[in-house]
Order: sequence, then C-alpha cells, then structure tokens
Amino acid sequence: GEVGKREDEGGQRNGKENDNLRSLEGPVTIKKIRKNPEVDTSFLPDRDREEAERKEREKLRQEWVQKQETIKNEEIHITYSYWDGSGHRRQIKMKKGETIRQFLQKCLENLRKEFTELRATSVDNLMYIKEDLIIPQHHSFYDFIVNKARGKSGPLFSFDVHEDIRLVNDAGMEKDESHAGKVVLRSWYERNKHIFPASRWEPYDPHKKWEKYTISDNKK
Repeated sequence: GEVGKREDEGGQRNGKENDNLRSLEGPVTIKKIRKNPEVDTSFLPDRDREEAERKEREKLRQEWVQKQETIKNEEIHITYSYWDGSGHRRQIKMKKGETIRQFLQKCLENLRKEFTELRATSVDNLMYIKEDLIIPQHHSFYDFIVNKARGKSGPLFSFDVHEDIRLVNDAGMEKDESHAGKVVLRSWYERNKHIFPASRWEPYDPHKKWEKYTISDNKK
C-alpha cells in the first residue's frame, strides 16, 4: 500500500516534470517556425552573401587570368644550340606564352640561311632537347615555368635562379636561362640515337624524378 502510493506520487511528479519540459520546449519550437514564414525573406541574407562571395571569386579569377596573360606576354631570350654532331649556339627572343613549336619555327627560319640541310625541311622534322629530355612541341614555355618543371639536373626553364649542376664553375653562362637546349633534325637523331649524347635523350615525363645525374657518358 505505502509503496504503491509512493510510486503513484512519483509517477505524478514525473508526469508534471514532463509537462513542464514540454512547456519549455513549446516556445523554442514556435520560434523555429517563426524563423521560416511562408514569405521567403529569411533566405535573402544567405543569397546576398552567396552572391557577394561569387562576385569576389569571379573578381579574383579575372585578376588571376589577367596576371597569367601578363606573364605569357613577357619576353624571354632563349639560348639554344643547333646540333648536327657539333653545337652552333644561337639566341632567339620569344614570349613565355609561345609554344615549343613556335620556337622551333623561328629557329628554323633563322638557321635555314646557314645550314643547307634545313632549307627544305619543316618544323615537324625538328626536335628540341632540354636537359636530355625531348620536349613536346605543343607545350608553351609558360607551362614549364609556372609548373616549375624539372629536368635531370635542375629546372627545365629558370629565368631567375640557377640550379643546374653544370653552372657551378661557369660564370660565363648567360644568367637568364639554366642551360642551352639543343635543336636537332629528327633524321639526325634517328641515325645517332645509339651514340652519346643522343643515347641519353628520352621523352619528357612530368611525373618522373631523377635522383642522380652526370654530365658525361660513363658507359664503357
């Protein structure tokens, strides 16, 4: 009897407490509903903020694009060597946004005057070798510069910092490019690819890393 009475009283207290909790929860629920009226004004601040963020992103994107266009229009002096078994060093002016194909076309126009074997050839028959890597014609100098592309002994194209191991003791090298690349006739390469230095040349692979590099042919 006494135990049952206490349980009844406890149950009544629990019931009252639950009612009190519900009465506390009630206003909170009502407030939530009031935040989302049928007239869709509550989302305007979010939309305004999203629009402002979108405009800011677009502004930054346009600034970035303009900066890249400025970089692409910057002039660079490329030193190269026409290689026919011996080197014939030349220099040519390019823009960073121009492609290796455009570079080879200009080289060809200049070299034709001196080298009879080039007079009847086209740019498709030329190769550009940099850091012992055969560089694809469709890439631009800009692509290599902004991606900090590396060759076997340093940056493929570095117009401010020298990291080429061959420049350590050579103060006479031009300071705006790490190492002169070679312009080669494809037919010369096919005839000599088993002989140094052409035996060291390989297609450019942006994912490949070279840990060790020498500047002479150590094969005996």
